[in-house]
Formats: sequence, C-alpha cells, structure tokens
Amino acid sequence: MHDHRKLGRELDLFDTDPLIGSGLPYWLPAGAAVRHSLEEYIRGVERRAGYRHVYSPVLGKRELYEISGHWAHYSEDMFPPMDLGGEQVVLRPSLCPHHALIFRSRAHSYRELPLRMAELGGMYRSEPSGVLGGLTRVRAIQLNDAHVFCTLDQVADEARAALELIRQAYRALGISPARIRLSLPGPGGKYVAAPELWERSTKLLTEVLDSSGLAYEAVEGEAAFYGPKIDVQIADGAGREATLSTIQVDFHQPEQFDLHYIGPDGSRHRPVMVHRAIIGSVERAVAHLIELHGGAFPAWLAPVQVAVLPVSAGEVPAAAAFVERCLDEGLRAELADPEQGTLGARVRAARLVPYQVVIGSREAAADQVSVRLRDGRRLDPLPVPGVLARIGALTGAHSLDLW
Repeated sequence: MHDHRKLGRELDLFDTDPLIGSGLPYWLPAGAAVRHSLEEYIRGVERRAGYRHVYSPVLGKRELYEISGHWAHYSEDMFPPMDLGGEQVVLRPSLCPHHALIFRSRAHSYRELPLRMAELGGMYRSEPSGVLGGLTRVRAIQLNDAHVFCTLDQVADEARAALELIRQAYRALGISPARIRLSLPGPGGKYVAAPELWERSTKLLTEVLDSSGLAYEAVEGEAAFYGPKIDVQIADGAGREATLSTIQVDFHQPEQFDLHYIGPDGSRHRPVMVHRAIIGSVERAVAHLIELHGGAFPAWLAPVQVAVLPVSAGEVPAAAAFVERCLDEGLRAELADPEQGTLGARVRAARLVPYQVVIGSREAAADQVSVRLRDGRRLDPLPVPGVLARIGALTGAHSLDLW
C-alpha cells in the first residue's frame, strides 16, 4: 500500500499550508473531482434507499450540546465556545443533535416511520497536533452522516439495511474491510448512565450482526458515549486500523430532546435513532482509496476519466471535438496537446487515467478512436458513439471493470 500523504501531494489531490493550520487540508482540483464524485455517488445510493437530504448549520449553542450529552461526555474533543451576543456558540462535533431538532420541528405520525434523514455535513474535532496526519486525522471533517427515526420494531431492519449499503459501497470502491467490530463500553469511560438502554441497544446490534453472517469481534471501550455501535474497520499498509463506517442505536438523544411521534393509538411514542455513516468521513475515505489504488482510482471516481491524445497537430480539432462529446456525456476528459510532448511521453503522463484515447489521421477521418486502457490493453479503432456509450455505461454503473 502507498502512503496517501506523499502520493496525494504528488498527484495534486490535496495539500496543507501553515497559515490555514494543522489538520486543515485543502483540496486541489483533482482531489476535489474525486471528492465530488464520491459525494454524488453516496447521495444517489441514499436517495435510492429512501433517505431525504438536509443541510444544517455547523454552529450551535453550547446549550444544544449540553442537552445532547456531548458537552458532558465529549467537550475535551470540541473547540472552545465562542461568545456571540451574550450567548456561547460551538463548532459542532457531531450532526446528530441538529437532526434531532429537525425531526422535532414537525409533528410526525407512525405512518411516516422510518424517517431517514441524511446529510454530508461538516463537523469539527479539536484533535491534538501529535495525531494529525494527511487526510486520516483532521480537524474539519465532512461526514456522510444519517439518522433514521423509527419504532423499536423497525430498528433491526434499519440497521441491517445500513449494513447492506456499506457492503454495496465497498464493492463499488474496491474496499475490503479489515474486520467488523461490535464496539461496547469499557471501564472508566464517559458513558451515559442508563444500563437498561445499553443492554437493549447491544442486544439489537448483536442480533443484526449474527443474522448478517459476517464475522465480528466484540471490543470493550470503543462505544459512543450514548450507545454501542457496529464499526467497520479498515487498515493501511502498516496494518494500522481506523474506523470508516458505523451503525449505532441510540435511545438516549430521543429522550433528551423529547422526540415523539403519534402512534396508531393516538398517543405520543418515543422513536429510536439509528445513526449510520456509509463511507464515514470523506477525508478518511479518500485517504484509504489513494493508498488502496495507488492513485489509479476506479474509472467512475478518477479525477480525469478520459485522456484524449491527438497524434499530431492535424488531429487536434477532432480530439477537441471528442473532449466536448465526453463532457456532454458527463465524463471528465482532458486534451493532451501534441505540444506537451511526444505521444509516448503523453501516454506515460496519463498512466493513471482509465481511458487513453488516441486519434490519428485515419481515426479522425472515420470518426473513430483507438482506446488504450490503463491496464495495458489496446483496443482496435472503434466508432466514437460506441466508445462513449461503453465508457458512460461502466462509469454510470460505478463498475470496477474498465471495459
């Protein structure tokens, strides 16, 4: 495996600047293209699974996090409060309190449940400088977060569905988890004191994992302060583990925020919150993908999907027209002009691009292109519409196949 910090800078994916600060990387155009593709993919997956997306502010009153329990159990990892007009506001360490308030803002019937609320939102952690590194440990995090508000009877099915979404996303990204962990409370930790709720949550998640057929390990000391969780672990080349995806069952925050829905009996009932992150933080996901694929991302995720290489200046107009047709099809394509070097040099420069399209005089005259695949395969000249349709179909299906 590669080191994403070194490769990410070499490939102009991201960088840092001391004037912005430690743990606050910025994304360069190539990295932004990867991030955008990943975000759009996961939003599409969630929409098809019945999630509805929201936006919520990255700031909240200190009182909000006192109610949620974050201030009592998590304040050491939060940025200090800011005084604003006689109030104190805080950069949020989590999205769940905001989503609880969004749920609470409207009346809900049992017929609406499960209500699946998702957001790709920013959150902030006051990480010590000694643990910061590249994209894996940062202070500003873009989280693929969601909260399902449901009845107790629906919890297991929602957790199972979230687990299947994680498996689906990993297939599209080429990720193999290092292990799956049932994260439980441990001695001495700051946890919500509600033994009955912990027992209930743990039982539900254990049933979900047992029915999934997946091997897992129960580990103490890794739970969230409000409940146990399923953690999907990934590992880097040195074998260091990190959590990428999570599923959590939460009875605590619905009670803290007095959430309710109207049941079939006309009475108020308390929903359960299922927290889940399919790809976790975008930063950590991209870091792992850089190391896993060595910069040769799956075609649908690649910063440049099609490199168009005219053999000589005479084919530049045909090559430019092909680039335009790619862009019309939603593909990320760039023209590698002959002025940039010999054909061989330009092919080598585009070695990580999934599709290298070569256009000589014969191809230009016949409205064809010769395709070189990143894995070394060379295809005979093909009609332009067929090439565009094939590449579009593979990238649109988020396939790992090149052809």
